[in-house]
Amino acid sequence: MSASTVPAVSVLPVLRSEIGEGLRAILREPTALVFSVLMPVGFYALFTSVFGGQQTSDGLPFAATSIAGYGAFGVVSVMLLNPGIGVAEDRTRGWLRVKMVSATPLGVTLAARVLAALPYALGVVLAMGAASLLVAGPVLDLGTWVRLVVVLVVGSLPFALFGLAVGFVASSNAAAAILNAVLFPMVLASGLWVPLELLPGFLQAVAPFLPTYHLAQLAQAQLTGAPAGGHLLAVLAATVVGAVVARLAYRNLRV
Repeated sequence: MSASTVPAVSVLPVLRSEIGEGLRAILREPTALVFSVLMPVGFYALFTSVFGGQQTSDGLPFAATSIAGYGAFGVVSVMLLNPGIGVAEDRTRGWLRVKMVSATPLGVTLAARVLAALPYALGVVLAMGAASLLVAGPVLDLGTWVRLVVVLVVGSLPFALFGLAVGFVASSNAAAAILNAVLFPMVLASGLWVPLELLPGFLQAVAPFLPTYHLAQLAQAQLTGAPAGGHLLAVLAATVVGAVVARLAYRNLRV
């Protein structure tokens, strides 16, 4: 039976089961959680404890505006690394081949990989909020905070597509190396660790071409009220490109 002919009532229990397995698979890799969850939160807490009381050019406390940048770093880390490396590991162990010949639609398995990473992306942002309260006190009202969380978590989805594309064609070790080699330069050049105006000119010129930059600016706009239409379009365009790349990689899937 193909995925398109499986009734919705039978797909949903399978999807729930696959999401549960995906959550447990992430927990079985605590090292990955350290790098993709604890490191962004630790960076935010460290720099906020040093600069949290300073005002930025927007007139907002550093503890507030830096959540946009470090929050983007955190959700992108989770969504880029975990689904892609997970799929690559499934391929390496032959588990993806089993899924392809089983009654479980492969699309459900892949969707579950992405959905299982979302709670961890949400956890990163909530942990930064807790760190902000502990270090600098309340710096955002509830409505702004909710908008910021929604933008960061939903805006992280295209990065899962890029991660899956790598996971479809690379081994698990190679996928981890490739995705980390993409992630850290992209994060640095987007000004997520260090304010963009403090970076060299050539990095400032590269930033507008990176989806991480536009996600951070879109999140920043929730705090400052700055126009965000261009950044939203850029994130949507990255989603389309990610879907196309993932589809092409899937057509060359090696199991």
